[in-house]
Amino acid sequence: MKILVLNCGSSSIKYQFLDMSKDADVLAKGLLERVGIKDSELKHQGKGKDVYKLVQDVPNHEIGVNLILKALMHPVYGVIKNENEITAVGHRVVHGGEKFSGSVQITQEIIDMMEECVDLAPLHNPANLKGIYAMQKLLPNVPQCGVFDTAFHSTMPDYVYMYALPHEIYDKYKVRRYGFHGTSHRYVSKKACELLNINYEDQKIITCHLGNGASIAAIKDGKSFDTSMGLTPVEGLIMGTRCGDLDLGAFLYVMEKENMDTKKANNFINKVSGMVGISGVSSDMRDIWKAADEGNKKAKLALEMYIYRIKKYVGSYAAAMGGVDLLIFTGGIGENDFDVRAGVCKNMEFMGIDFDFEKNNKLRSKDEVLTKHDSKVKVMTVCTNEELVIALDTIEIISQNKLFSQTQEAVLE
Repeated sequence: MKILVLNCGSSSIKYQFLDMSKDADVLAKGLLERVGIKDSELKHQGKGKDVYKLVQDVPNHEIGVNLILKALMHPVYGVIKNENEITAVGHRVVHGGEKFSGSVQITQEIIDMMEECVDLAPLHNPANLKGIYAMQKLLPNVPQCGVFDTAFHSTMPDYVYMYALPHEIYDKYKVRRYGFHGTSHRYVSKKACELLNINYEDQKIITCHLGNGASIAAIKDGKSFDTSMGLTPVEGLIMGTRCGDLDLGAFLYVMEKENMDTKKANNFINKVSGMVGISGVSSDMRDIWKAADEGNKKAKLALEMYIYRIKKYVGSYAAAMGGVDLLIFTGGIGENDFDVRAGVCKNMEFMGIDFDFEKNNKLRSKDEVLTKHDSKVKVMTVCTNEELVIALDTIEIISQNKLFSQTQEAVLE
């Protein structure tokens, strides 16, 4: 069974094509950028083949998805002969609201429900839906599944996800905390327990997904208990360009002083704040570390704030769960930035963390235990794989629905 996984952004399409009958072998992957902008660029890499690059105008997602299908079937750079080799398509969908607590096979009814969630993620969900619409037109007989970033966090209790606003605001608009990066938090927490040979369903786990976007999750007995992002991906940690937690009174004060309308205010907290705003250097941690090493005080301050915020969340989640057994770092920064990991785990012996700073030093992109043998709390790096989670969910749903249909037919006969 071969699964195409699509992650559609407003102007990009990231994809992987996996053979699930061969241990989730990645047959091809790629990225189409500048969709809707002049000189769009496709970079496609088939397994064991040279990189295929194509530059042309791609005015919309349907044309973009069609280009990806042609690349997969390319006589030189492709990996399949025709579209019949595509068993199903799995889509990353950012926001499922309260409507979706798990992954689903996409039908018109499901699409209608997804449309109702657009207001909750106006920057992400419309792009996700465009990928679904494109596949409906191009491969109408191929089943599609939606895997939601928010679904894993649907187990949070109400006293965790509610905001202290008048209750009618929740009743009218479903304004509450939803959380994101759910596929990543779910994958790395389960994978870590498999590597350690411990029971996932009786652990207290804190997962730190650290990339340009970043979030932390508290996972108790195999279920998401709390997470740092909220209604939107702005809340929580300091991120590349997002501010994270912020006093709303301070935000309103700045809006008034700077004469911001809501559009400018949204840009302010999402695009020019966070690490780039504090450091004045970049949203890329490598650039900020370099600037700090060269004596840039703002860059140094940004790093101190970034590490402190993570450490504070780790401590608060340990308190909320009544302890912690396992702390996991993942994502581009979590897997590769050993200085961030060291900063977070420094002086954490009181929590039972006996961190191995020597082992951590220079470690990148590897599943590894970073604490000493007798450490009460284990700390690990685990490489995330959100595309694999989407493919696995897609296979499971398609198989279940096929079995259900066969059972129905047998009953009718």
